[in-house]
Amino acid sequence: MGQPEKECERLREEIALLRQRLTELTPPLEALLKRRGFTVYKKEPAEDLLVPREKYIDSYYQTMKRYSFRLFLRDIIKHQDGFTRQDVTRYATAEVTEEYTDYLLKIGLIEEVSGGYRLRKRPIKSFGETLEWFVAEILKREFRMETIWGIRFRGRRVGGDYDLIAKLDSGLLYMEVKSSPPRQIYASEISAFWSRTWDLCPDMAVFLMDTHLRMKDKLVVMFEEELRNRFENPPQVRRLKAELFTIEDRVFIINSKPSIEGNIETLLSYYLRRRCL
Repeated sequence: MGQPEKECERLREEIALLRQRLTELTPPLEALLKRRGFTVYKKEPAEDLLVPREKYIDSYYQTMKRYSFRLFLRDIIKHQDGFTRQDVTRYATAEVTEEYTDYLLKIGLIEEVSGGYRLRKRPIKSFGETLEWFVAEILKREFRMETIWGIRFRGRRVGGDYDLIAKLDSGLLYMEVKSSPPRQIYASEISAFWSRTWDLCPDMAVFLMDTHLRMKDKLVVMFEEELRNRFENPPQVRRLKAELFTIEDRVFIINSKPSIEGNIETLLSYYLRRRCL
């Protein structure tokens, strides 16, 4: 590593330390929510959470960074009562499917049965809770952000779950996390996201879809329609880069290509730099 690279690495470490110190000096997340009149009623439900024992959490988190593994887990949930390796090879090669199957056996999430495998914990309704947990872990581990997921508030006009809320320095980040492809997203979900954003008034709001498909063709169009329904002079949906879009530099629409953590880093860097202008 050359001198410039060493200097950049040192600066990154110092920035991370400063952010950690700032987080420690500012009020905790639930206090920031309470200032807005929000009291957490429930959070982080475990009924449909598909994670291993603590000793395997770190390796599971790292493996979850692979898009093909997340797709594999969705297929496993779809066939949770019984499947063969051939049933879950839609998104990976036979060799990768074998690797993933052996890994899930090792960490105890699946078990062998006559003719194949099945999930140990059943029933699991969807991949949604596990994806919310994973994205929350990204914010905690990679960006040192205090984060909660699967949140319900008591006594609010706007109902439903807030998928993820994090402390963004002394402000709030709200994120909707979707595991479905764009064709399975409906206008009512976009409207609910806007209603929650309006009610919570976070400093930054993100609509994240765990897909490598294009966002412009359908999802951006749905956001534009929702904006026309809500505003007399609707703000523009503007492309930042690739499949990352912004509305007035406060609301963001993103997918997971090339990676969830990379796209979140791009948004945070963009947002925080814009605040300094």
